[in-house]
Amino acid sequence: MLSEERRQKILETLKTEEQAVTGGELAKTFDVSRQVIVQDIAVLRAQGYEILATANGYMLPRHPKDYRYIKAIACRHMGYKEMEEELTIMVDMGAKILDVVVDHPVYGKISRELMICSRMDVKDFMHKVKTQKAEPLSSLTGGEHIHHLELSGERAYQLMVDALKEKGYFLREGASL
Repeated sequence: MLSEERRQKILETLKTEEQAVTGGELAKTFDVSRQVIVQDIAVLRAQGYEILATANGYMLPRHPKDYRYIKAIACRHMGYKEMEEELTIMVDMGAKILDVVVDHPVYGKISRELMICSRMDVKDFMHKVKTQKAEPLSSLTGGEHIHHLELSGERAYQLMVDALKEKGYFLREGASL
């Protein structure tokens, strides 16, 4: 398969997948090395394609008109166990966790795209955090952070908020701390 043909097939794959696709998965699909995929992604980006590199792999962003119900919520928790529980509550209520944002007193707003939408994504994310011994971004702000979420509607949102309140994680609705 020629390079250009492989790149077009990579684009087709990213367009049809709802979740991120890892470089390793793409490499296996196209029988090339992961480094070749990294180079292909760089070429596609240079050609103007907005390909996102997330913690879970590569994906194409969805356009705002494709989004369902978007909400921002402020939460607070400390520790890995609480972080995993918070994320699990969100995905169990059907939320796609788009990002995490903290408002650092010196550096201002710091955000990280997450794109977590299933228990498997939560487990994979937590595995990365724990094996890398990475402190949660919210550790910079006493556990306070914001998540932007995509949900199916108001009912799913309210059920999720109620579950987060029950655990003491929910602070308030909105994108400010």
